[in-house]
Amino acid sequence: MAAREDEVIWLRPEQAPVGRPAERSRAEITAAAMELADREGLEAVTMRRVASVLGTGAASLYRYVATRDDLLDLMTDSTAAEYRLPAPTGDWEADLLAVADQARRIMRGHPWLPALVISRPALGPHGADLLEHVLDVLAEHPADAGRKVQAFALLGGLTALFVQNEVTATAAGAARQAAYLHHVAVAGHHPRIAGLSASPADRAPSDPFHTVLSRALAGVLDRPSTP
Repeated sequence: MAAREDEVIWLRPEQAPVGRPAERSRAEITAAAMELADREGLEAVTMRRVASVLGTGAASLYRYVATRDDLLDLMTDSTAAEYRLPAPTGDWEADLLAVADQARRIMRGHPWLPALVISRPALGPHGADLLEHVLDVLAEHPADAGRKVQAFALLGGLTALFVQNEVTATAAGAARQAAYLHHVAVAGHHPRIAGLSASPADRAPSDPFHTVLSRALAGVLDRPSTP
């Protein structure tokens, strides 16, 4: 029976039941694609380039991966294998922030990953393990199952946004923005912005990652559901 391309790749057999024996594996192809993306960026990941890295023809890869989108999904899920998932401590916020710190490190190690998490999040076998861990951390939390899944999605998406900004931001760009914000503040037309500059104690911390994420998670998990 032919594979259905509208199914996620993990629901399709890795090797057709008939034909020549497999020479490659999805894991091997995924690893080659990730190495290429880490080195040259996501745009470099084409079936032809990946096949070249593996020393084979592009046509042969389609026996294992039907489309480039499938390959991107495999890459995203493969990064989830890099998490270490210890037993919950009983402090759900601390445990989720620990997951977020790992996500931040993993995304920094794969600069192409944040864009995929935001644009085409994929949940495969390793991602399912991560979701199970988050649900385990939140097992005693009174939020309903839907909000817990939303918290999982928010954790990944918000971390991706932070890292994407970190990867693309430059010191020179930040200096230009700060200079313009100072200009706006002293011009006298934006008193709220001027107030920010005049109140150093109220300024955001240099690394607001935990603060913002904690507030967002609390908003999803602790806010009563609306009827």
